[in-house]
Amino acid sequence: MASVNKVIIVGNLGRDPEIRYMPSGDAIANIAVATSYKSKDRNTGEQKELTEWHRISFFGRLAEIVGQYLKKGSSVYVEGRLQTRKYTDKDGIERYATDIIAENMQMLGGRQGMGGGDSYGGGDDMGGYDAAPSRPAPRQAPPAPAARPQPKPAPNFSDMDDDIPF
Repeated sequence: MASVNKVIIVGNLGRDPEIRYMPSGDAIANIAVATSYKSKDRNTGEQKELTEWHRISFFGRLAEIVGQYLKKGSSVYVEGRLQTRKYTDKDGIERYATDIIAENMQMLGGRQGMGGGDSYGGGDDMGGYDAAPSRPAPRQAPPAPAARPQPKPAPNFSDMDDDIPF
């Protein structure tokens, strides 16, 4: 039987990213993202907005990009998977925490304080980044210059009949 562990979050950072480095030099970034939704109170009928906080972890190049470009308040789209871990708190009580391990991220909105545009350098045109490490392309001989296509002459409509059947 197939299974799926996929999470998509669109929200705003509640604080600046926390960046750490492993002994190997690989980066780890942790962020807290707020998502909210509106709900109607059953008793009063009043609309209220509820906020949910999500812990998200990034690794490698994706973590470096998060540390470089995201700040508190930044809007972000994240795809990843859920991972639950067990730990012992300072009082010796075993606890569980569920985090999102990011696999893809897109920065939303404009560059704050960096002057117009949505491009964040690298990634695709939408500011998207994948967790998969990019490999440099193998070196190849430069391609031979292609023959430049000649522009097509403009159509001459003066010789067309004016007898249009409709």
